[in-house]
Amino acid sequence: MDKKTKMLNELKLLGTNIIDYLRKGEPPKLQVPSRITSNIVYDPVARCYVLGDKYKLRSAGNIAHVKKIAQTMCVATFGKELAEKSQFATLREMYYYGEGWPCGKFVDQQESDMVAEDLEVMLGCKREDFGIYPEESGAGVFGDVLVREPDGNEIHAEKAGMGGYTIPPIVDDIEFVRCGAKRLIAVETLGYYHRLVQERAYKRFDALIVGLKGQASRATRRMIRRLHGELKLPVYVFTDGDPWGSFIAMVVISGSAKAAHVNKELATPNAIWIGVTPEDITKYKLPTDKFNDQDFKRIEELKKDPRYQGKFWQKQLELWEKMGAKSEQQGLARHGLSYVVEKYLPDKIREHEPNFKPKPA
Repeated sequence: MDKKTKMLNELKLLGTNIIDYLRKGEPPKLQVPSRITSNIVYDPVARCYVLGDKYKLRSAGNIAHVKKIAQTMCVATFGKELAEKSQFATLREMYYYGEGWPCGKFVDQQESDMVAEDLEVMLGCKREDFGIYPEESGAGVFGDVLVREPDGNEIHAEKAGMGGYTIPPIVDDIEFVRCGAKRLIAVETLGYYHRLVQERAYKRFDALIVGLKGQASRATRRMIRRLHGELKLPVYVFTDGDPWGSFIAMVVISGSAKAAHVNKELATPNAIWIGVTPEDITKYKLPTDKFNDQDFKRIEELKKDPRYQGKFWQKQLELWEKMGAKSEQQGLARHGLSYVVEKYLPDKIREHEPNFKPKPA
């Protein structure tokens, strides 16, 4: 059964349950998995955050729940119509579309976004499966991969312009026709994404270069997960040398608490963070800025995060705390603009692939 059919069946079951309550003369009820912090747990087997087994019950017999139930059913109907017509809408469009509903209008977009998330956790489907996605510009993929979009159009990521192939909001709708790359390098900043493209790192490393644009969107994380899982590409994550950069990498690796209900489709637990590490700052004599109070506070938070409990991560956090300094990816430019491709990245990749040899420029 494909995802669309599964999702429509789940929506039908949701509607049927509501009708059954009404036929019995009972107030309709919805059982919604709880997304409170205490119900978000780290699964050491899946190596990502997942939802626990706590639920909250909403009943139309409680006046405080009536509006939320009405909103949920309206969003479910909206998603069903989108899916049946193979149409898409942004979360922002859904919020304004709700202005035309006879009941259940949203106070603000935060409220409508939360209802969409409720529907995700209730049905076990991503909101993207309904055709609802965030208002965000897609990150880029550059390298030797040919993709086929739902309309049959085929796009090669090396021939789609300097920005590469733009990751679509609904990643599961595209097909990987052919891929000549042997690895994937995800880059935090678009500046360094373009640097690697300009230096032809995709050719020299037989790699796909993915721009994260800071904290990676769900679509970007899903794309990385698919490229790794389906094409067996090792994934390397290259970020700024500070606790915030390491967290950007960790969200790619183990997912986020907010997306606990869909992390198993978004996270890439085998992805490897290759820096900039605290050791790199010293080894490559990178320019630094001193930590501020927020940086030290962030380290203390990460020390308690279950995703950082391994020896490697604890060591990095301790080194940063002792060093009290951070560096950006762009700091590597002190050795020359090509240094990241000539020296830094080959060294980092060889730590995990000892026989790796970059191709000549």
